[in-house]
Amino acid sequence: MANVFISHRTNDNREAELLANEMRKAGHNVWLDIWNITLGHSIVERINEGLEQANYLILCYSSSGIDSEWMRREWMSGLSRKLNGKQINILPVILTGGEPPAILEDVLYVDLTKNWSDGVVSLLRAIV
Repeated sequence: MANVFISHRTNDNREAELLANEMRKAGHNVWLDIWNITLGHSIVERINEGLEQANYLILCYSSSGIDSEWMRREWMSGLSRKLNGKQINILPVILTGGEPPAILEDVLYVDLTKNWSDGVVSLLRAIV
């Protein structure tokens, strides 16, 4: 199965964890900050490990935007790796609302705010 990194805003933790559980139920290895970074860990080191292992980066658009520094670094790292020939796919998801950054506006996304179940099915079909 695939290694999936979920990038999201902290205020969307609940929704991101629901999505992570869906991915995990489907048999994928999921990296989610609230599962993989615990007391005493280096935040930067743990995020880097998750990104290095990821085949898929699920970029969760938020009603609070995606301009948090951590999130920006995560998706930009994924995009840079992809552009440099690494095997990583960025899968945009409208988790709670929001808009894509200009560089990703042409990338097809899944809207979980309209139909969670259908959106999850579409997302799982994209992860091979």
